[in-house]
Amino acid sequence: MKVLQIAFFFLIVLSSHFSFCQVKKYDRFEEEFQSDKTYENPLYDVSEFDVKFISPSGREQVVRGFWDGGSTWRVRFMPDEIGTWQFSTSASDKNNTGLNGVKGSFNCIENDSPLNLFQKGNIIHTKGTYHLSYADGTPFFWTACTAWNGALKSTDEEWDYYLNHRVENNYNTIQLVTTQWRGGTKNSEGEVAFTGSGKISLNPEFFDRIDQKIEEANAKGLLVSPVVLWALPFGQGTEYSPGYYLPIREAVILAKYIVARYQGNHVLWTLGGDGKYYGDLEDRWKSIGSQVFGDGKHQGLVTLHPHGLSWIGDIYENQDWYDVITYQSSHSNSENTVNWINKGPIAKQWDNLRPMPLINTEPNYEEIFFRITAKDVRNASYWSVFAAPPSGITYGANGIWPWLREGEDIENHESAIGTHSWKQSLDFEGSKQIGYLNEFINQFDWWNFKPANDLLVDQPGDEKFDQFVSVVSNEEKSKILIYSPVKQPFKLFNINGNTYQLRWFNPIDNTYMEGNLSPKDPILEFENPLDQDMVLVLERKE
Repeated sequence: MKVLQIAFFFLIVLSSHFSFCQVKKYDRFEEEFQSDKTYENPLYDVSEFDVKFISPSGREQVVRGFWDGGSTWRVRFMPDEIGTWQFSTSASDKNNTGLNGVKGSFNCIENDSPLNLFQKGNIIHTKGTYHLSYADGTPFFWTACTAWNGALKSTDEEWDYYLNHRVENNYNTIQLVTTQWRGGTKNSEGEVAFTGSGKISLNPEFFDRIDQKIEEANAKGLLVSPVVLWALPFGQGTEYSPGYYLPIREAVILAKYIVARYQGNHVLWTLGGDGKYYGDLEDRWKSIGSQVFGDGKHQGLVTLHPHGLSWIGDIYENQDWYDVITYQSSHSNSENTVNWINKGPIAKQWDNLRPMPLINTEPNYEEIFFRITAKDVRNASYWSVFAAPPSGITYGANGIWPWLREGEDIENHESAIGTHSWKQSLDFEGSKQIGYLNEFINQFDWWNFKPANDLLVDQPGDEKFDQFVSVVSNEEKSKILIYSPVKQPFKLFNINGNTYQLRWFNPIDNTYMEGNLSPKDPILEFENPLDQDMVLVLERKE
C-alpha cells in the first residue's frame, strides 16, 4: 500500500508543475516552462501557448505565454485576489509535455507596499464613466511623460533619476516604446527587437532591458503605457515603423508577444504609435486590434496613439477592445491647432460617444522647434483637460522623448541641435507645471466635472483664438473651474443664483490668490488678477 502511495505521488509530480511560491496581490507572478522541443522559429511553430488561471473564488482568466529564448517559455500574470490560484497550460503542439498540460498553483498574499498601484490596484475603466480608476474605484487622473526612448537608451542611473523626478513632481504614468522605431533604430546595446518583415525572427535579449525599465517604473508606483507597434505612415523613418510596414500577420504576432511579456505589469497598452488609423488603414488596425485583444487573453486597457490633429474616437468606439480615447494635438500654438483642441472633434463629440476617458497624450513638446514655451504647454494642457470630462494629460519635452544627451541629435527627425538634454529638460518650467496641474485638479471631485462653456456670456476665443476661456463644472454648479489663458474680462451666467467663494490658482508657481464672495447677480464678471493665464475656482457658499 505504501509503495502505491509513493508511486501515486510521483505520478502527480510528473503530470503537474507545482509552484510553492507566494506572490503579492497586484504584483507580477511569473512561471518558467522548459520546452521538450527546439523550434526553428517559435513564433510560428507554436501558434498558441495559453495559460488558464483560476482565482480562489473560481474566476477564470486565460492569458498568453511567450518564448524567452532557447527552450525557455514564460507566463506573466497579475493576481488580484488573496488565496491559492491554480493554473494550467495548453499549447498548439499537444506532444510537447513541457508546454502542454502543465499544472501548478501559487499563493497570493496581501501587498505591504504603500504605493497606490499595489494597494488600490491595477488601472481600470468602469463602464459609463469618462475617467480611469484604480481597481478599488479610486479615480486616477492620468499625468504622463513621454519618454519614448527612455527604456531603449537610458542607463540604470539615468532611469532611476528620471523616475524619481517624475514621482516627486506628481507624475503617475510613463509612455515608452518597446521595439526599434524611427526615433530609436536600436537600443544602447545595439540590439533590435526583431528582424525581417515578410516573416520575422524575434530577439528575446532585446526585451531584457525593457523588462527591467518597466519593472522599475512600476516599483516606484508609476503606470507604464508601452507603445507596442510604432505606426507612423509617412515622412522620414517609415521603414522603422513596424505597425505600418509589417504584414498584418506579423504585426499581430509581434504585438501578441509584447503583450504576453508585459501583461503582468501595471500597463495601459498603446497598440499603435503616431499612426493613421482611418481611411485606407482603418480595416488594417481594426483587424490587428481585434486579433491581439479581441479574445480577452490579456491584462490591461488598450488605446491607440494617433498622429497629430487626427481623430478616431467615433471610428473605434464600437470596438470592444478599445478602452481609452487618446489623441495628439501636435506641437503648435497656431490658430488651427488651438481651435482643433477647443472647438474641434473632442469638444463637439465627447458626449455623443460611448463614455470613455479622453486624454491628449501628445500636446506641445516644450522647446520643440525652438518656439514652444512653458506657456504654450500650459495652454494646450489646460484647454485639453477642460475640452471634455477631465481624465488626464501628458507632458513632453523635445529633449526627453528621444532621451537626448549632450551633443546628440534625434534619429529620423528634425535637427535638435541646441536642444537641452533629457536631464536638463526635466527641470523646465512646463515640466514642473504639469505636476502642479495634477496637484491642483486632485483637490476636487474632478471625475464629476464636465465642460460647461455655455455658462460664458461671451466666448473671448471667438474674437481671438488664443484667448479661449474653458469652463468645467459639476452638475449642481456648486463647483466651477474657469481657465483664462490671458489677463482679460469674462462673464458667467449665474444660472442658480448662487453665492460663490472664489480664489485664483496660479498655474505658473502653484499658488493661490483669495478673492471676495461673488454676489448672487444673474451675471458674474471677472478678470485675471495677474497678467498671465490663471484658473478661477468658484465654490458655492452654503
